[in-house]
Amino acid sequence: MLPRLLHLHPATHRRLIRLSKEAERDGAYRVAKRLQAVVLNAEGRTSGELAAVLKAPRSRVSEWLSRYQQHGLEGLLEGYRSGRPPALTPQQRMQLSDILDSGPVSYGLDSGVWTSPMIAWVIEEEFGVHYHPGHVRKLLHGLGFSVQRPRRVLARADAAEQDRWHRRTYPNLKKKPARGSGR
Repeated sequence: MLPRLLHLHPATHRRLIRLSKEAERDGAYRVAKRLQAVVLNAEGRTSGELAAVLKAPRSRVSEWLSRYQQHGLEGLLEGYRSGRPPALTPQQRMQLSDILDSGPVSYGLDSGVWTSPMIAWVIEEEFGVHYHPGHVRKLLHGLGFSVQRPRRVLARADAAEQDRWHRRTYPNLKKKPARGSGR
């Protein structure tokens, strides 16, 4: 099979080199790598050689060169990547938001505070969709909910009493070595 070699006008060659440097400076490393592949191919390197130089699969390099031939510079730019589609529909998300607003007690749970595992269980019960508790946090953030961390200090307690307890009572609760044990 004959190697694919692109023939570029000298002005286009210079432009692609400049664009590759700009892309690398802007942090678009994948675009810069694709532009470098086109430039090096126009200088006579085959896709196999480019794969070794750019540390990319040969099939990917061939794809970049083909896309440049078909679509020009636009074929090398980053496109929209949709990612995995959401498992819950917008209507189900609204239902979940309503359930969470009403609270865990009104849903029939014992606790007065939602936790990620509890919400994952509710989602599975209501909608038949399994979510990992770690992902539930991301889902909740997308719905506009925020994480609430428990306080270590009692909000309505007397600060002076707490201070006295920490200075006097708490140290006496700690284990002490017996006096005169000789250690």
